[in-house]
Amino acid sequence: MPLVEAGYVVLDCAEPEKLAVFYKELLDAEETDATANRVEIRGADGIRMAFRRDVNATPPSWPRPENSLQAHLDFQVSDLDAAERKVVELGGRPVDTKDAAGPYEERGYADPAGHSFTLRRTTPTAPKQG
Repeated sequence: MPLVEAGYVVLDCAEPEKLAVFYKELLDAEETDATANRVEIRGADGIRMAFRRDVNATPPSWPRPENSLQAHLDFQVSDLDAAERKVVELGGRPVDTKDAAGPYEERGYADPAGHSFTLRRTTPTAPKQG
């Protein structure tokens, strides 16, 4: 039996139940455990996340320069526009959606509690024909 049985990305927030709903809908996930101060989910691809109550939690200030990004989540998507619509519909907000240089397109967002994440299209963009 392995020493570490499971790993979670844990986000501190004032309202873990509400933030869990955002990520459950975005990741097509299911709730696996919930207590008064923590909600755990597992996404369709196996990603495990938890949301821990911290009434003093403050969101990072990224992309403002006075604080570094510290950490963020990356999610791979096949349709950036559709994923962005879903993020906004669920209460997230765009923070850096300009075209990114390089072989992959990506856009930055904040979840309803202010945590940073990136949607990244994994298929290189081909030039339009005609």
